[in-house]
Amino acid sequence: MSQILLACGASAALHKACDLASHLAQQGHRVRSVLTPRAAELVRPQLFEALTGEPAFASEWGDARRAGMDHIDLARWAEIFLVAPPRARRYVCPAMNPHMLAAAPVARNLEQLRRDGWQVIEPGAGRLACGDEGRGRLAEPEEIAAFLARAQPG
Repeated sequence: MSQILLACGASAALHKACDLASHLAQQGHRVRSVLTPRAAELVRPQLFEALTGEPAFASEWGDARRAGMDHIDLARWAEIFLVAPPRARRYVCPAMNPHMLAAAPVARNLEQLRRDGWQVIEPGAGRLACGDEGRGRLAEPEEIAAFLARAQPG
């Protein structure tokens, strides 16, 4: 079975994400959940933990934080990254270790996202928090804001 990282945003359909996590866990998958702060106000991360038997995350801060690299640990742990529920226009700002970004599966996945209607805001290059140099830095906030301003309908 797979190791699935389930990313959950705030939505009226968030209860279905709970059902999805439970269903996947019952099938034998290991499911760890990451909730946006707003989603964590609607459904507590502990519910996902109870449903899956795995940790759920709503913040990189607090007692469970391990050297500020939980997001890298989760990326390394996950075999599948599942986002539920996505609504509205969809954007992704990839930011990761240059070796991860250069991997063929990541390139294929980004291209598939584009074909599926996602807008990809390309990462920049430079020194990353992990100490590596190369392409993979999150685009600068000004660049992201300008991209979103250009993408507004009308």
